Amino acid sequence: MKYRVGDIVTLKKGHPCGENSWEILRTGADIKLRCLGCDRITWMKRLDFNKRIRKIKDKDGKFVSIVHYEPPEE
Repeated sequence: MKYRVGDIVTLKKGHPCGENSWEILRTGADIKLRCLGCDRITWMKRLDFNKRIRKIKDKDGKFVSIVHYEPPEE
């Protein structure tokens, strides 16, 4: 799966602040995420991220399952 900087995702476990939405700030071997509730930044290995991701926000602004996500063509 190809993730891009600026994508909004939800993970299986929520953040302790109560929010479950994250913005991708950096991609590569590690993924840099920012919590949209408290602006805390965290790093996660890509393998861990792929296991924990649940939904991603599509072009219509709705959260869809990662299985049904079709990224827009560039």
